[in-house]
Amino acid sequence: MARLPPPRRLWRLLSRAIGDVLPKGLYARSLIIIIAPVVLLQSVIAYTFMERHWQLVTRRLSAAVTADVAALIDVYESYPQDKDAETLTRIAGTRLNLDLDILKGATLPPAGPRPFFSILDEVLSDEIKRQIRRPYWIDTVGRSSLIEIRVAIPDGVMRVTARRSMAYASNSHIFLLWMSGSSLVLLGVAILFLRNQIKPILRLAAVAESFGKGREIEFRPRGAREVRQAGHAFIEMKRRIERAMEQRTTMLNGVSHDLRTIITRFKLTLALIDQTADVEDLQRDVDEMSRMLEAYLAFARGDSGEAAVPTDMRALLEDLRTDVERLGAHVEAIEIDGEASVTLRPDAIRRCLFNLAANAARYGDTVAVVGRREARAFLVSIDDDGPGIPADQREEVFKPFVRLDDARQDAGGSGLGLSIARDIARAHGGDVSLHDSPLGGVRATVRIPA
Repeated sequence: MARLPPPRRLWRLLSRAIGDVLPKGLYARSLIIIIAPVVLLQSVIAYTFMERHWQLVTRRLSAAVTADVAALIDVYESYPQDKDAETLTRIAGTRLNLDLDILKGATLPPAGPRPFFSILDEVLSDEIKRQIRRPYWIDTVGRSSLIEIRVAIPDGVMRVTARRSMAYASNSHIFLLWMSGSSLVLLGVAILFLRNQIKPILRLAAVAESFGKGREIEFRPRGAREVRQAGHAFIEMKRRIERAMEQRTTMLNGVSHDLRTIITRFKLTLALIDQTADVEDLQRDVDEMSRMLEAYLAFARGDSGEAAVPTDMRALLEDLRTDVERLGAHVEAIEIDGEASVTLRPDAIRRCLFNLAANAARYGDTVAVVGRREARAFLVSIDDDGPGIPADQREEVFKPFVRLDDARQDAGGSGLGLSIARDIARAHGGDVSLHDSPLGGVRATVRIPA
């Protein structure tokens, strides 16, 4: 026999199962928190009312009507001198509010189908069985305002007709209607107020996501005090990030100006002296230093000043085809699957894709570019037929100035192309990843949140 898991594990499994069933959104969970207790409370109250009040009152009223019918039967059988039952009929009508008929020689009609849910039918039948103990036939649904009771007597059938309200608590459902109606009204008001309280939280989440994608945002904190505090904290964080980026850009511009001045002096000095092999080597070193400086400044500065706008990825990828073909590579295909409009910074993404495509063209002869739309992102895959990159080194190549030791090393670049591409993608809230390509080389996949 298998051992049962400990209680903690059972609780964990139960919590996980409930969590999988429950909705994930804050608004939906808040609605459940409000609605579930109200529905549970109303159900308990309704059940208690049905069991303790409605059925009890109905049983007592039905017992009284049944007692009156039993008394009429006893009087009819005990005093045979009233052969036509005129006196008994008059007493039943004036004193008991019952219509009495003696159907001599008649028999009980066949029993009809019982109502699916009728407290009166069930309770009245029980009382007749308990008090009269004779064959009977009742109709509680034929005429909505009346009930008919027929009881077998020695010379025929006694038919008694009574108002439904005499045996049934007919106005009890009004309590349930009022209770349900008031609950719906209160729930509607609560849901309306809850929605207004949830809106600022959803707005804050949307603004934070837009800021993470590098888009321009306008946000004013609203809602409850705690939500406004979170909103003000987000605005202050946004200001600090923007201030840090601005300071970094200003510092790099200063460094760029100072270093360029020194490099220019080197170039002028080398141009004025005799051209020898050593001088040419120095000039190549200065040119490489200048290119590395520009690449480093471009990587550190980024493209934060550009605004995000809706961009047609088809046109952008067609421009990419032209740029790649200028590098001497053959572009096999440009494919777009799904909606191609994405909100992004077009110049930055163009630079990101060009860096990846140029890297593919440098090490391969054929390049294939495919774009496809997913639920919340747009993916661009760039394949090449080059030597590839080992799986254990695919994350290393994204680090600045890292060069591989195998055949796919960046011999002519600065080692910042892939780093700049990933930095731009992550500034949009996406990423760049490397995989095996169907062409035999590397597939670079850019994910851009849509």
